[in-house]
Amino acid sequence: MPANSPLDHVGLGRPSLAVSPSVVDELDDLDDDLAPPLRGPVDQDRIRAAVREILAAVGEDPDREGLRDTPDRVARMYAEVFQGLHQDPRSHLAKLFTQKYDEMVLIKDIRVVSFCEHHLLPVVGRAHVAYVPNGMVVGLSKIPRVVDVLAKRPQMQERLTEELADLLMRELDAKGVAVVIEASHSCMTIRGVNKPDSTFVTSAMRGVFKDRPATRSEVMSLIFGARG
Repeated sequence: MPANSPLDHVGLGRPSLAVSPSVVDELDDLDDDLAPPLRGPVDQDRIRAAVREILAAVGEDPDREGLRDTPDRVARMYAEVFQGLHQDPRSHLAKLFTQKYDEMVLIKDIRVVSFCEHHLLPVVGRAHVAYVPNGMVVGLSKIPRVVDVLAKRPQMQERLTEELADLLMRELDAKGVAVVIEASHSCMTIRGVNKPDSTFVTSAMRGVFKDRPATRSEVMSLIFGARG
């Protein structure tokens, strides 16, 4: 990859492109490939056996009617929600388009569903991703797909935020990338401190978003400015 070239000015006095996920599906190519297949099998038999042990350990009867099929359901669920472990997010960024556009591109409110690696409880929220192209742009649906691949594995929100920013910066050869994730963690809302209204916000700024305060302020205003 060529080194990132400097940016003299970004998005100061000129409009940026902000896209809602509702538009993403409409603009998605009809011939888009499906998500890459699993590279390795998920051992569902092992998951079923483990779930039966957990049910017995908490004092339940895994053979009673309501729980009889639970190990199988959990095994299939884990194969689905952790499928990102066996996918390569770079596959969604392989096709770029030459475009002479050097202003900010922002995709807001990308739904994020992941599992906290500490308790294996759901993390649900939204990601906001911006980048400044360096002569090449990517299809609008591809960034949400990358978010899904990285989120569908045991995660920490801090790591997810930085992984996403670093991957996009590298694969798009962008002049800058900004990632902000807001999420609610079940390990805080349904157990432990039991704070159901808490939201965890993380951000990662790369390139011009880190080096230029005005550019960073612009993206944060576009993300949060309309909120009351």
